[in-house]
Amino acid sequence: MTSVSTEEFEELRPLLFSIAYRLLGSVSEAEDAVQETWLRYQASSTPPVSLKSFLAAVVTRVSIDVLRSARARREHYVGQWLPEPLITDEQTTYPDPERAAELSDSVSMAALLVLERLSPEQRAAFVLHDVFGFPYAEVAEVVGRSEEACRQLATRARQAMRDGRPRFDVDRRERDELAARFFDALTAGDVDALRDLLAADVEVHGDGGGKAPQWMRVVVGVDKVARMLGGLGRRFGGTGLTVERREVNGQPGAVFRDPDGKVINVMALDVVGGRVQVVRSVINPDKLRHLGPVADAWAVMREHGRQ
Repeated sequence: MTSVSTEEFEELRPLLFSIAYRLLGSVSEAEDAVQETWLRYQASSTPPVSLKSFLAAVVTRVSIDVLRSARARREHYVGQWLPEPLITDEQTTYPDPERAAELSDSVSMAALLVLERLSPEQRAAFVLHDVFGFPYAEVAEVVGRSEEACRQLATRARQAMRDGRPRFDVDRRERDELAARFFDALTAGDVDALRDLLAADVEVHGDGGGKAPQWMRVVVGVDKVARMLGGLGRRFGGTGLTVERREVNGQPGAVFRDPDGKVINVMALDVVGGRVQVVRSVINPDKLRHLGPVADAWAVMREHGRQ
């Protein structure tokens, strides 16, 4: 391929990754899907009429194949399954604020967990048409269904998304200020302050994949969650662990690091109605490697008094 073709592919890489990640919920698998798309593009003999449409179709088909093979693995996953966290505060800001909000919502962990319950074809129809605006004619070619069938797939997916994900707080400044207070209270082990920031039916979800300490079940309720998170903060107070505030999957979150700067876990928050509604903590080391060196969470827990 010519250097121009390489440049054109690189310009479209962020879009291809965005499609694959929303379909797969995995940074590593999405990157692999984009790489496979590049290889297939290199192997193609005829230049496509629309490079964007061609590459989007290829990366979607590759992702659908991965989804079908991943379903069995996820059925046997140890504990709760959460998407691999994606740090989104480094991404280019979309010039249209309303469109930027839509894209942030569609990549949230809440949205990805709803997509996880849909068929691969429903996911593809929703992501391609509703999120990225591809016409149904192109969606139909990708999934091998008629346009009318794709409309129905997208409609069912759209309804599931409306029913299954929360309406996040729109004011980003207020949302981020609340998140800052939450992480300050957590690291201070301040149970009362945490209680004031949490929704009455707040939930905490943890994903260790059997490879790191985790909450095997969802923890629900303001008192239980406040005490649990406050105890966690007190346990690690003064140990040199740091909390790095980041935007995670379009929502407020943080990366927790050990004294050497290695990643221990990532938390993402759903802020709804001026309260923290859901806390999701990803500590499975396999899901954190794309963020840099990963700490041995078991060793960290043992060192600081938890066997």
